[in-house]
Amino acid sequence: MELKIVEMEIPKEANLILGQSHFIKTAEDIYEVMMGIVPGAKFAVAFSEASGDCLVRTEGNDEGLIEAARQNSLSLACGHTFVLLMKGAFPINVLNAVKAVQEVCSIFCATANPLQVVVAETEQGRGIMGVIDGSSPKGRESASQVEERRKMLRRFGYKL
Repeated sequence: MELKIVEMEIPKEANLILGQSHFIKTAEDIYEVMMGIVPGAKFAVAFSEASGDCLVRTEGNDEGLIEAARQNSLSLACGHTFVLLMKGAFPINVLNAVKAVQEVCSIFCATANPLQVVVAETEQGRGIMGVIDGSSPKGRESASQVEERRKMLRRFGYKL
């Protein structure tokens, strides 16, 4: 077994959800989730088959995001995984609905940070072992930083 690090390319102002799924209808089902929850958002999903033709299947409503999702999936080269890219929506808006899609097995991460995916490669193929999402903590927040975090959440409308 060989471990590799794959850098995900997240377009400017986009967020990414990386997950594992088990069936070819993943791309269409996640498309329906996105259209139903955030119809004004731009998004794309790429699903990598693990059997049969072993193709990367894509759906979405933005050609640039479709190409970026496809390229990320091809770079990963891990079967039964999906990459969902979105603009005009945040993962917090759609994550529970994506997790509720019947064929979604797990979510590795949801982020806009620089993202590295740790991939194991064997004679059979490749699989995701984990993710490195953003940077390591540099310390603890101060009282003024706690106050600013709470204000920011209220500015975004997530808290009263």
